[in-house]
Amino acid sequence: MATKGSGQSPRGPRPPNRLGREKSPFLLQLAYSLVDWFPWGQEAFDKAKKENKVIFLSVGYSSCHWCHVMEEECFRCPAIGRILSDHFVSIKVDREERPDVDKVYMAFVQTTSNGGGWPMSVWLTPSLQPFLGGTYFPPEDGVSHIGFRTILLRVLEQWKHNRTSLLENAQHLTEALQARLKMAAGARGEPPPAEEVSDHCFRQLADAYDEEYGGFGNAPKFPSPVNITFLLSYWAQRRGLSEGSQALHMALHTLKMVAHGGIRDHIGQGFHHYSTDQGWNVPHFEKMLSDQGQLAVVYAKAFQVSGDQFFADVAQGILLYVSRDLSHKSGGFFSAEDADSFPDAGSSQRKEGAFYVWSAAEIQRLLPEPVGDATEPLTLGQIIGHHYGVKEAGNVSPTQDLNGELQGQNVLTAHYSLELTAARFGLAVEPLQALLATGQKCLFEVRSQRPRPRLDTKMLAAWNGLMISGFAQAGAILGQEDLVQRAINGATFLQRHLSDPASGRLLRCCYVGHDQAVEASSQPIWGFPEDYACVIQALLDVYEASGDIAWLEWALQLQSTQDRLFWDPQSGGYFCSDPEDPYLPLCFKDDQDGAEPSTNSVSASNLLRLVGFSDHRDWKDKCAQLLAAFSGRLLRAPVALPEMVRVLAAYQQSLKQVVICGDPRAQDTQALLRTVHSVFVPNQVLIQANSKSSGFLFRQLPFLTSLSQWEGEATAYIWENNACSLPITSPRVLRKFLQK
Repeated sequence: MATKGSGQSPRGPRPPNRLGREKSPFLLQLAYSLVDWFPWGQEAFDKAKKENKVIFLSVGYSSCHWCHVMEEECFRCPAIGRILSDHFVSIKVDREERPDVDKVYMAFVQTTSNGGGWPMSVWLTPSLQPFLGGTYFPPEDGVSHIGFRTILLRVLEQWKHNRTSLLENAQHLTEALQARLKMAAGARGEPPPAEEVSDHCFRQLADAYDEEYGGFGNAPKFPSPVNITFLLSYWAQRRGLSEGSQALHMALHTLKMVAHGGIRDHIGQGFHHYSTDQGWNVPHFEKMLSDQGQLAVVYAKAFQVSGDQFFADVAQGILLYVSRDLSHKSGGFFSAEDADSFPDAGSSQRKEGAFYVWSAAEIQRLLPEPVGDATEPLTLGQIIGHHYGVKEAGNVSPTQDLNGELQGQNVLTAHYSLELTAARFGLAVEPLQALLATGQKCLFEVRSQRPRPRLDTKMLAAWNGLMISGFAQAGAILGQEDLVQRAINGATFLQRHLSDPASGRLLRCCYVGHDQAVEASSQPIWGFPEDYACVIQALLDVYEASGDIAWLEWALQLQSTQDRLFWDPQSGGYFCSDPEDPYLPLCFKDDQDGAEPSTNSVSASNLLRLVGFSDHRDWKDKCAQLLAAFSGRLLRAPVALPEMVRVLAAYQQSLKQVVICGDPRAQDTQALLRTVHSVFVPNQVLIQANSKSSGFLFRQLPFLTSLSQWEGEATAYIWENNACSLPITSPRVLRKFLQK
């Protein structure tokens, strides 16, 4: 007999469905499903219209734990599989591959069900209008819920007997949602007042702040880098004021608590996606590239602000993990690692977190080495167990382990500071750090022999952009050229594999195929606005870190392309998908900074920075129009858009254009550059003017002709409010000017 979930029938291998022709690792996982899945596309749409069938749309992603649960419980059930295959046109979408589809139907689900998430389940008319939606459904009815099978049968009954009413209802829902989305921004003629909006955003964050554990709100909790970035910028604008001090405390305390928690992988580094509990102890174990890129930036900035080496070490740990486990030889970055994995090589059933958790007995067995000369025996395992909160019965509460997969297991969490653990065992801090490093190395080697979680080898333009920014900004702040070079390699990958030279457009994704070669989609998926926004941001960061003018030139070209394809000339701002797409019933604009910053928030920042690099007045006007387009949202609920609030404040302040003139290889030039990178200034751009870049920069920024120090001693100038500082050659003096 076939093993559970093997994709085979008792009579032999099941032929692959249409997903077997796809490139997405998530879709390929379902190629032997009992359900006759279609990918999103014309074949499915034509079948639904020709046979007049309801479309069942299921949206998920490869590292989603509950997507795997619903697949196991519902889509591998023969009865449910027959209903879906015989009576519906079933479409499976990888949300990371098609964020446009995901966002449109998620907007419907969130509006009609007061919730959202993945797996997302939506029922559509043959014309692709939604009429029913939700997230995870168990297979059968329970005391407090309706099962997926019952929902399918009820939809079929309604489609058979009340089709006209259902179609009319779908049309009304679509029109109402479109009208609501158009009204949501509440555009006005000019951007709202930055100080009022910033203070409101800060108060909203302060009201939701968790004083004990850091972060915002209750479980589940996300690190939310956009909140941290806003708070650091708010502090920089209000230094010396109580609100500024409070903002800095909120940011740094949150980052420390997150890094101490089980959401951080203390053995292999990097971060899991989110925590299921308030104290950051028990995560859902998927690791997402987008999280690593953003967190590398905020931890590096925390070091820049505080000088605390702890934050630098965390940032370096993230980048070590990504370089080791999420990197392709081409320079690109993979999307994610799964939450689930096999407990051992002989298992046939994956469990959540199996790769990451430990029993107390296992740690004691693996780390028996005696420590010190105390009269009572003390082992390395005892020290590791104490410091990381290991318990004999396991340290995972049943409320965080609904499926019982973590019973008796421990998620390593730094329960104590180094000082407290050292005092507990009569050690000094430095020897304790060495012992912890020894234990971590041993556990890492043992863990490396376990079955690894599945790796999603899809490479996304937007997420690669976020990760390139992580390497570029952290490398510049920490003064590590190897990290900057990794960012350059990533940008080169984007140019080679995710850019179409004929049209100048970006592609959304590429994949790892046979022999580890990079492969394109069988049908090109053109880049979405978020791809342009994140790639442009990355190119600007690489330019500031490396001084290579080619990346700045490409950024300007891509911004023009993004404007042409996605800008809304009537109301301002960028659509989240192609406004000409005939298959999406809605077209709207992102107005939420969530696990990732919204397209419009990143784009607003890019437009403002590009004005500093090019004096392109049209982009300054676009930045103003974009901020005005979201004025209603910014005034009512700025906490929904903390990154855009940050940009609004920068827009209404004076932008500092820091110009460094000199041989980029010379020590005096490097000293000035290191000074600029070491100071946290949220509203500046760094321009490296030398003989190689002067032609392009002179065309973009005519004021550079007034600066004379092109040869000889390296010199810095700060151009602000249409006035230029005196020449600065001392790093100490430059630091003072930057901190004003």
